Amino acid sequence: MTRIGIILGSTRPGRNGEAVARWVLEHAKQRSDAEFDLIDLLDHPLPHLDEAIPPSMGQYSQPHTKRWAETIAQYDGFVIVTPEYNHSTSGALKNAIDYLFAEWNNKAVGFVSYGSVGGARAVEHLRLVAGELMMADVRVQVALSLHSDFENYSVFKPNPVHEPALNTMIDQVVAWSGALAHLRKN
Repeated sequence: MTRIGIILGSTRPGRNGEAVARWVLEHAKQRSDAEFDLIDLLDHPLPHLDEAIPPSMGQYSQPHTKRWAETIAQYDGFVIVTPEYNHSTSGALKNAIDYLFAEWNNKAVGFVSYGSVGGARAVEHLRLVAGELMMADVRVQVALSLHSDFENYSVFKPNPVHEPALNTMIDQVVAWSGALAHLRKN
């Protein structure tokens, strides 16, 4: 069975991302074509990248890096839930991504973002990073606005109009994860 990790990309106190990630997981769990798990970066505390050898060499030395690598390696694809901070993603998410290389390769990734313009700029940065990591980023993105999908910018109340895009994005992540399976076995 295809396994998809839903990565909660914010560690900020009072983060909006937790409600968003749980919304994604709730919708994903209604499906029978893949297994879905929430991967919360708070459960994987990573200091600023502290590996002496580049991740592309696969020679991890730190116990936290090895645990993170084991977590990511078990998934076939990902949905990344990201905030937009200063026209980009969170530092915690970027740091977590930068720790690894091979564990991301040949896996699909989709994005659910939130921010003042739906987090679109954060996702554009993440698409560039995904390309370098040999990930297949899917076209459909769910872009949630702090103005219209959150009450008082903090209580998540998604407009139902986002549900078709969410389902299509998950369809694409599952399909591409399956299509890339033969590359992950090599």
